[in-house]
Amino acid sequence: MSAVLLEAPPPWRQQSAASGHSAPCCSCRLRRKEQLMSKICSYKMSCGVPARVLLLGPVGSGKSNFISSVQSIFSGRVLNHAMVGSSPTGFTKKVGQNQSTLRTFTINGKKGEGPTALSMCDVMGLREREGTGINFDDILAVIKGHAPEGHKFCPSRPLHPGTAGYREDPGVNDRVHCVVFVLDATRLDSYWLGLRGTFQRLREHISDLGVHQVAVLTHIDKACALTASDVKDVYKSVTIQRKRLSQRIHKDVLLLSAVDNIQEYADLYFQDQASKDLGPCGNTPTREFIG
Repeated sequence: MSAVLLEAPPPWRQQSAASGHSAPCCSCRLRRKEQLMSKICSYKMSCGVPARVLLLGPVGSGKSNFISSVQSIFSGRVLNHAMVGSSPTGFTKKVGQNQSTLRTFTINGKKGEGPTALSMCDVMGLREREGTGINFDDILAVIKGHAPEGHKFCPSRPLHPGTAGYREDPGVNDRVHCVVFVLDATRLDSYWLGLRGTFQRLREHISDLGVHQVAVLTHIDKACALTASDVKDVYKSVTIQRKRLSQRIHKDVLLLSAVDNIQEYADLYFQDQASKDLGPCGNTPTREFIG
């Protein structure tokens, strides 16, 4: 049996040594990681209040795992506050087989530094077939701030003004300031056609609300042979280039870089309101950052 050698093509994104992205040594990666952690911990939103970020994606895309991974980096130990799973109805649920619960997770900084300016909201995955997943109207209700923390969603009973805990007049702290679409890099070409249509509708409606959007690719280490052997070869992978990977190579740096970008796009929400003379806390197309 003859062996097939996989020769890596030239990187499709150049990495400057000054930015610490050129095949960095362990000490360089650690330094970059510490820089990102410090930046995220010290970041202050223009409005002076923490930003709420909603993660959306199909079941199994890695939303809950993304939150747990970020929390683990800052805590220095493995955490699993956001339950992870990939059952057909999703793991982010509590009561009833087809009910999902809105859960908000504060992203705490390093020990002794208090919380960051970000909190992440997790809900059950988007529906890939009838009767499963969170429905379209409920997603918009969360973004607008109508859904209370802990609300149990049910596909057959959308949130409405008569629902217990429904917020008629949500404040800036109740709204979502950035939406992150989390997608599995290994499934981009096989997602159900109806799901793609849902994404398009969501993007349009969310843009109308003035909320910035970010795209994050997960499972990049499984997307092609190059990244499977070493994630540092991410910029040499033609597969990942086509699927628009993010700007970082080391796993922790990838996650922190995603959070850094999400944080800045969330802050754009407040900046946009100020530029519209609505005040920085008053009530823009999708931004792509994939990590």
